Amino acid sequence: MKTLYLMRHAKSSWSFDDLTDQERPLNGRGRDDAPTMGQALANRNIQLNLLVSSPAVRALSTAALVAKEIDYPHDKIQVIDRIYGAEVMDLLDVVRQFPDEADSVLLVGHNNTLTEFANLLSPSSLPELPTAAIVCLKFSCDQWAAINQNNAELYFYDHPRHEN
Repeated sequence: MKTLYLMRHAKSSWSFDDLTDQERPLNGRGRDDAPTMGQALANRNIQLNLLVSSPAVRALSTAALVAKEIDYPHDKIQVIDRIYGAEVMDLLDVVRQFPDEADSVLLVGHNNTLTEFANLLSPSSLPELPTAAIVCLKFSCDQWAAINQNNAELYFYDHPRHEN
């Protein structure tokens, strides 16, 4: 069984005209929402084997804030350059190359690709992922290379503004 958590980075700031897109930081709401979603994962007793992130500041900051809430070592967050600017099939290639020893992985990335990727793998249709949203998919296989929609189960979908 493989478990994949897909998380859209938290809300970013557009206040700094001199920064590149990759350098944009989280805004105040993003700095609040990322730990909130980390706490939601902690409340589900999520134990990650691997946490991967886009190199963009907003994605890496989101990953770090989530990691803190779930006691995942900050220095073990793996930055994968290909996640930034990736197309759907690029993300599929990234995920299918995860080490098979890692059964539970969180990938922090960007929209619109992340929503499209979640829908490529999910047997249920998902809406556009708002910032800091998390989709959890479970796959009945032992190798990341074998994941696909036919062996997937949508386990949960959550976001900071979700009404419980």
